[in-house]
Amino acid sequence: MDLIPQQLRQLTPLPEADKARASVKKDFEQRYRHLLGSSYDDFIRYSLSYLNKSIRVNTLKITVAELKERLQKQGFSLYQVPWCKEGFWVKGDRTDLGNLVEHTLGYFYIQEAASMIPAVVLNPQPGEIVLDMCASPGSKTTQMAAMMGNNGIIVANDISGDRMKPLGINLQRIGAMNVVESQARGQQLHRLGTKFDKILVDAPCSGTGTIRKSPETLKIWNPLMVRRLSNQQKSLIDTAFSLLKSGGTMVYSTCSVEPEENEGVIDWLLQKYPKEVSVEEIKLDINRSNPILNFEKSSYSPEVRKCLGIWPQDNNTEGFFVARIRKNE
Repeated sequence: MDLIPQQLRQLTPLPEADKARASVKKDFEQRYRHLLGSSYDDFIRYSLSYLNKSIRVNTLKITVAELKERLQKQGFSLYQVPWCKEGFWVKGDRTDLGNLVEHTLGYFYIQEAASMIPAVVLNPQPGEIVLDMCASPGSKTTQMAAMMGNNGIIVANDISGDRMKPLGINLQRIGAMNVVESQARGQQLHRLGTKFDKILVDAPCSGTGTIRKSPETLKIWNPLMVRRLSNQQKSLIDTAFSLLKSGGTMVYSTCSVEPEENEGVIDWLLQKYPKEVSVEEIKLDINRSNPILNFEKSSYSPEVRKCLGIWPQDNNTEGFFVARIRKNE
C-alpha cells in the first residue's frame, strides 16, 4: 500500500526555463538507465518536477497539535510524513512558509521530508554526547536537539565560516541550547579527544537525489566528481568511526543516489573494519528501493541490503541514502 496520499503524488513539472538548465548528459543517462532499467523515465520525470513543501514541528517551543491548529486556521492542509511524527507536508494558497510568523518564532523548520530520516534513524537520546560532523545549515542538528529535549551535548561541526553563519542563526531561532559549534575539516575532529555515543555523518555529496531542488546538478555532474567525493566520504566516515564509543551508533547519509557514494562507502568501511562494523537494519514506514549490490566492476557486501535507499519516485521526495552502523564492543 502506498504511504503517500494521492494529493501529494500529483506532479507539477518545472518551468521550461528550469528544464533547459537541467539538460541530461548522454553519459548520465547511460549510467542511470543501467542502474534503473525501466524506472529511469520515472526518475527523470520526478526529478524535473516540483517538490512538495514540508516542515518539521519544533517541539522545543510548541507541540505538534498547537502548530497544526495555528496553520490550519490560516488555511493550510497538513499531511503526516509517515517516518517522522513531527514532520508534515503543507499545502495552501501561500507557499512562502518562511515568511510566516510561526517560522520566525522558531515554531517549525522548513525541511524536506527525506532529510528528516537520518536523525530519526540515529535516534539520539537525552543525556547522550552526539557529533553532527557536517552540520550546516542545521536541519538535522536542530531536529536532534529537539529529540534530546536540549538535554545532553551535540557538537555541530562544519568546515567554513560561511557555513557556520546559517547554522548559528538556525540554532538560535529554534532554541537549541545543548549545541556546541565547531569549525574544522571533519577529518581533524580527532583533535577533540572525545568519544561520542552517536555520530551523524551527513556527507557532502554530488546531490543527484536533489535535482528537482537544484537542476544545475545535472550540468555539473561527472563521474570524476563522484569518484573524488567518494574518496572524501570514505575519509569522513573513517574519522567518524574512530571517534565512536565502543557500542556506539553512527548514521551515514547522503542526498545522492550514486552507488559509489553510498553502498560503495559502506562496503569500504566493512572491508577496513570487518570485526568492528555491524550494519543494522533500518525499519521505517517508507517506500524503498532495492540496494545496489553490483556497479560497473564493483561488487558490494550483502550487508548493504540493510541500508535504506530511496529514489525521488519512491515517495515523491528527494532521493536519499541512509546507513545505520554499530561499533561492536
